[in-house]
This record gives sequence, C-alpha cells and structure tokens, in this order.
Amino acid sequence: MKVRAMVGLIPLFAVETLEPEIVDKLSGFKRRLEWFVDNRRDLTQNVACMRTPGRGERRLLAIVDRDKLRRVLKVMLDEQEFLSPYGIRALSRVHLEQPYRLHVNGMEHRVDYEPAESSSGLFGGNSNWRGPIWFPVNYLIIESLQKFHYYLGDDYKVECPTGSGNMMTLWEVAAEISRRLSRIFLRDAGGRRPVYGGIEKFQADPHWRDLLLFHEYFHGDDGVGVGASHQTGWTGLVAKLLQQSGV
Repeated sequence: MKVRAMVGLIPLFAVETLEPEIVDKLSGFKRRLEWFVDNRRDLTQNVACMRTPGRGERRLLAIVDRDKLRRVLKVMLDEQEFLSPYGIRALSRVHLEQPYRLHVNGMEHRVDYEPAESSSGLFGGNSNWRGPIWFPVNYLIIESLQKFHYYLGDDYKVECPTGSGNMMTLWEVAAEISRRLSRIFLRDAGGRRPVYGGIEKFQADPHWRDLLLFHEYFHGDDGVGVGASHQTGWTGLVAKLLQQSGV
C-alpha cells in the first residue's frame, strides 16, 4: 500500500477560474493563452482542458480535470480515510490498521496513523502530518472546491460522505467541511466544545469556558486542540469560515 497523505490532495489547490469578461478585456493575455493551448500540448495534455467553457463561459486553469477530481474526492470524503467529523485529516485513517512499511538495509520504517501527539519522540514528540487536522490546508481545500464549483456548476455532484448515497455540489461539500471545522470550537448538544476535550476548567468554569484558544492542529478523530495554543496566524481562519456560513 502507498502512503495516503495530504500531499495527494495538494494538487487540488492548483485551480483558478477565468471570468470571460476579464479575459476579453486582456487581449494580449487571451492571444498568448490561445497560442499556449494550441502549441504546447506537451504541457497541457495532462491537465484540465483550458478551452472548454464551464458555467458562465468561465475557463478553468487546474491540474486535475473533472474525472480526476471525482476520483480524488471519493477518497478524501471517505470517513474511513480523510474525512473526520472535524475536517480533513493529514493522513488517511486507513493507516491505523494498515501502516505503511518500508524496509531499507534490514531496517523497517513505518508511517502510522497518529491523530494527535506522536507515540515516539523521534519527530519532536508530535505527529504533525501523520493524522491531525490542520486549518491552513483545510482552508485551501475549501477554497479550491469553491473555485471548481464556479466552473463545474450545480450539475456536478459527488457523494458526501463517500458511501452515504448523499449527493452534493462542490459548493455544498465545501460548506460541509467548513461546518466540521467550525464544530471544533462550537458547543455541542451537551454544551461542551470539542477543542477542550476533558479539560473541565475550560469546559465548565464560567471564567474560562468562553476563552477560545487557537491550537496549532487538532486531533483527527475527536477535534481536541493539540500543539501550541496561540496559532492565530492560521487557525484564526475559522472566523472566515463562520462568517461564510452565517453562524
């Protein structure tokens, strides 16, 4: 088995849509774009078509085409793989039962699913990209799905979660991931915030319960905050997600 990691989702970030009225105003750019599409098929044959108009006659600049996108999302939106109740994991949960093993010079090297802190001090005591949820890449996934939706429109739907039979547009998928990320900080039906897990002072004390900390990353299964707790530089992106969802 190959490692199923966030690096396999990063090609989704390479996406932009071009509005027809903007392209028409930039005659020089349009001319060079047409030349590039016509004459550099060695560079364009393995990426999404830059000529086929989408919704609103938009053009798509992207690495993955609509068929590749569907295959990637089938794995990303699988709750037994990347899709957590609290966002997109950095490593597929499938590696909990099936760790990746590499044998070199008689030694075994492993990549296990570790949703929070590492079980070993080898990498500084945290698992980093071996399972937790990170806000920067989750935010980029959401933005990318929105851009693909601008081009593909409401007719393009995928199953979310995979295997559920529930079909969603890419805009709805982006909103669902946003809700899952926001859920980390919001109180559940029992009045508890997943970010604070079993820390009762932060869960129940009236002087602390509304003090929200922006952790570095979050447990891939239960949403508990992990790592440094002052990462406003990227985890503060939750404010934008809440604004978009109208919460």
